[in-house]
Amino acid sequence: MHKRILDKDTGANQPYNPDFLKNIYHQWCHEKRIKFDNLQLITITELQNTLDNLIRLQLYYQKPAWRRMSNPLPKNPSLYIYGDVGRGKSMLMNLFYEACPIKMKARFHYSKFISQIHAYLHVSSQHKKTETLATFANKLSSEIKLLCIDEFYVTDIADAMILERLFSQLIKLNITIVITSNRHPNDLYQGGIQKAQFSKFTELLQGHVKIIALDTPTDYRLSYLRSTQPVYFFPLGKASDQFINNAYAQLTQNAAIIPYQFSLLGRTTTIRSAYQNIALTSFNELCEQPLGSNDYCEMAQQFNYLIMANIPKMSYEYRNEAKRFMSLIDALYEHNVKLICSAETPAEDLYLEGDGSFEFKRTISRLIEMQTQHYLT
Repeated sequence: MHKRILDKDTGANQPYNPDFLKNIYHQWCHEKRIKFDNLQLITITELQNTLDNLIRLQLYYQKPAWRRMSNPLPKNPSLYIYGDVGRGKSMLMNLFYEACPIKMKARFHYSKFISQIHAYLHVSSQHKKTETLATFANKLSSEIKLLCIDEFYVTDIADAMILERLFSQLIKLNITIVITSNRHPNDLYQGGIQKAQFSKFTELLQGHVKIIALDTPTDYRLSYLRSTQPVYFFPLGKASDQFINNAYAQLTQNAAIIPYQFSLLGRTTTIRSAYQNIALTSFNELCEQPLGSNDYCEMAQQFNYLIMANIPKMSYEYRNEAKRFMSLIDALYEHNVKLICSAETPAEDLYLEGDGSFEFKRTISRLIEMQTQHYLT
């Protein structure tokens, strides 16, 4: 697992410029690629400070030992940025990561990061190795100096305990950690059991990581969704394919389409692509495979936007696929995931006869509501 983490560094290294982040941000605003937002600029300034301090920290370690003894160790510049979806957190994180000239770095979506930690622990236990999270942290510190984690969330107390032990070691080893999340650390584990145990992790974060609120009132992704007519596109054909591709390109700022694998309850599922909290998939990938409601709920927690292509008109022969589609829409609706999709027919005509066709009326109602401004906002 340690090697897999290191293999994920795909950031392009640029010559270091102490004003690079702010200059690029202003350039993007001038080119009207993004809208100027003062809170984004404040966050960019904090990221610039983090980058500057990270450079100082690495220069400190390059000094001879006798010189380090006469100079204080620069403070670890770790950062935690939180705010609602669509505020630009991942965009700013990407700008920061690409600008960092240090090659010893890695970036993950949180779900991928925690699943790989579990895989590491599982392999170690299977081979009866005595390696611990502290051992892993030591190995990691020899390979990376910057760890970036997007879309951070915690729903499991076991994960919280693992993270508390791992992060305490990473902090001791002076690995810089930059995190984005939809929630303040105090709100990461709402309603969970053993809240007092979880507080150890939040206290660790707040004691060693600077916390920044990116709480601008505007969800910039919604400005695209509002301008997209419709978010439910039919019929299927070249125009619908173009609609799906355009939606993914605009929401991800033209991210590459690369097959994406993630774990759902111990099984590996592959979809067409994913970028941060945006998934690009199809009816075939999610509803013609042996997935269930628990899988869809897990997926709805990982992604805020689901772009789904090629929903067919279903008949009795598609009754199992129709049931899975009902479970999928329920999970997306309950987690307020934004759905952009292409279909063969209007929602009202997707499944008119077969087992569960009466219950499917609820799915039709939800599909229609999920196209409204009330749902999108």
